[in-house]
Amino acid sequence: MPARLPSWAWVSGLTLGAVAAVAVLAVQADQGPHPTVAATKPSASASAGAHPAPEASRPAAVPDGSGNGRRIVYSLGQKRVWLVDASDAARRTFTVWPGTVSPDPGTYTIGTRRDATTGSDGVQIEHIVYFGTQDGVWVAFSNAVDGSSPPPPASGAKTGGIRLHKADGEALWAFGTTGTTVAVVR
Repeated sequence: MPARLPSWAWVSGLTLGAVAAVAVLAVQADQGPHPTVAATKPSASASAGAHPAPEASRPAAVPDGSGNGRRIVYSLGQKRVWLVDASDAARRTFTVWPGTVSPDPGTYTIGTRRDATTGSDGVQIEHIVYFGTQDGVWVAFSNAVDGSSPPPPASGAKTGGIRLHKADGEALWAFGTTGTTVAVVR
């Protein structure tokens, strides 16, 4: 009967072989081509089909003159909202679809919140956060339950709903509790 090698010898031999194979592969990889980072920006044609959200590339700065502390800032001109924490840092910013009636610039307070209802445009909406009135029309943030953008208003219709994307509506609902300040700026 031939002599058997002890198991430690087998394990040591296999380990030594594996280490040698990895070393050979590492040397070969080091001598091959290496990826590099392009130092140029993509051409306009390369990115023409892509429309990244402005938030993804460069967050818009909180407007000057919008106050201090924890607040919601709504810019009429930019059609944009910021959720600003107590340290004056924007935690989230996003674009919105304003209604036909806009609040005057100034400071408001969230007084009423409503889980869901039908908007004046006939769309099921949720996360309704009322913060003011203008020309007899309630002004509020909300989002469509199905996530759609608002339809064009009927001719002459007065709508005070500021419609948000669904995820933004959820974020504003969580942030904008009763008593939260809403700063409206031009």
